[in-house]
Amino acid sequence: MTALPDAPPAAPPRPPESAPDSPSRGPRLVRTALAYVCLTAAAVLVLVPFAWMVSSSLKRDNEVLTTPIEWIPRELRWSNFAEIWDRIPMLTYLGNSAFLSVAITVLQVLTGSFAAYGFSKVRFPGRDALFLAYIATIAVPWQAYMVPQYIMMQRAELTDTYWSIILLQAFGAFGVFLMRQYYMSIPDDLCEAARIDGLSEYGIYRRIMLPLSKPALASLALLTFVNTWNDYMGPFIYLTSNELWTVQLGLRSFVGQYDAEYAMIMTGAVLSVLPILVVFLFGQRYFIRGIATSGLKG
Repeated sequence: MTALPDAPPAAPPRPPESAPDSPSRGPRLVRTALAYVCLTAAAVLVLVPFAWMVSSSLKRDNEVLTTPIEWIPRELRWSNFAEIWDRIPMLTYLGNSAFLSVAITVLQVLTGSFAAYGFSKVRFPGRDALFLAYIATIAVPWQAYMVPQYIMMQRAELTDTYWSIILLQAFGAFGVFLMRQYYMSIPDDLCEAARIDGLSEYGIYRRIMLPLSKPALASLALLTFVNTWNDYMGPFIYLTSNELWTVQLGLRSFVGQYDAEYAMIMTGAVLSVLPILVVFLFGQRYFIRGIATSGLKG
């Protein structure tokens, strides 16, 4: 038999040709640039009041409201930050705000996560209707039931005490809603398997749900802490003793009958913002994860 001639060697693969620029690449770059411009403008608008607050805290009273605004004071009065501690019991006010914020945050995280577990993983008659009715209370303005709440606290002799504020703010429909939405993303099979293994509902909540919901718990804790720290109307209505005032009420002492010490007010505002800034810096990673993700990752 005649041998077949050897096949010619295969030609080496040609290098891939560079793909032509997509016709939509230009508009996409324009949209991205516009998005960055809009975000930068929004960030500047948000930061301008804070920059004015810091600048005003280093001025004299008669220099705060001058026009045009002097963003960099001619004379930096760092003494304002030392003088404010002698003018008002700032340390007491900061301590009161910290106590109320921590206590209410712990209670809201506990009650919100526990109620959310029942609304998301426990089946009982009327569960969804009860949840909708509870969440609907978010739409009711606080001014509508402010007077009845005060009458209740007054008859219980809890006015001018921290208990009036703690008891009224220990439960929040928003916290229940936030945690329930997070729990709904966790597979029900995980809870069913735990029940088959003999774990009680309290055990499932403590050993399974809480460890899996750390980002959502951090988000709720951060939002509650900031909201409680900045609350003015609640302490203003229920706290009358000066030794119980929060930092928001304490700053009112610089508002006189005919004028206000704006430099001191801005100095106190800067000091009151620092704890929130520290809390956010330490918790921002969990806060972003709680907003951006949910439940178990596959």
